[in-house]
Amino acid sequence: MQYIDPYTLLIIAMIISFYAQIKVQSTFKRYSSVRCNKGYTAAQVARYLLDRSGLNDVKIEPVAGNLTDHYDPRDKTLRLSQSVYNSNSVAAVGVAAHETGHAIQHDTGYAPLSIRNSLVPVVNFGSNASWLLIILALITGIQPLLNLGIVLFSAAVLFQLITLPVEFNASNRALGLLESEGILYNDEMDSARKVLSAAAFTYVAAAIISIVQLIRLLSMSRRRSD
Repeated sequence: MQYIDPYTLLIIAMIISFYAQIKVQSTFKRYSSVRCNKGYTAAQVARYLLDRSGLNDVKIEPVAGNLTDHYDPRDKTLRLSQSVYNSNSVAAVGVAAHETGHAIQHDTGYAPLSIRNSLVPVVNFGSNASWLLIILALITGIQPLLNLGIVLFSAAVLFQLITLPVEFNASNRALGLLESEGILYNDEMDSARKVLSAAAFTYVAAAIISIVQLIRLLSMSRRRSD
């Protein structure tokens, strides 16, 4: 680690994250103008795929915002953003199928999703408390506070890493369903795959930033303890 400049790594990671955000926005916008040949809206596709998977009890609701789509396991509700819900674009259908993939993961007890969900309370607390402890440690010079802050931040890093297989698996399930159910044709499948790949890259970028932040904190702790 002594040959690695954590601040340089952080800048590189932030550039990657910025690029990932631009990539997902531009890719979604591009394929939002490509209409599905069968004309199904994203909400209709989600309902159909859920029912075909035996998840008739999962609700579908619109949610405000752009690309705020998510599945909430607490009340079994799949929420689709305003730009997705009533759209019959390839991009919207791909996103709806992806969120359906999360609902299927929840129903089948997909292990990485279960682990990630169990970490949510810890991460919600740790994300805020870790930086408070780190700042206090820098002000007071109390090393144990810094170490505790790093431990709590590590939970957030673990959360980001576990998120990767969850998201990749949901996309794979989505593409498999769209193809097996004949909802999208070959060229449309390629377009949906590009949308989901761009979205997945944002999670990879987030994981990279978290790891680099952890490296930076560990390097800081090492310098202060020397």
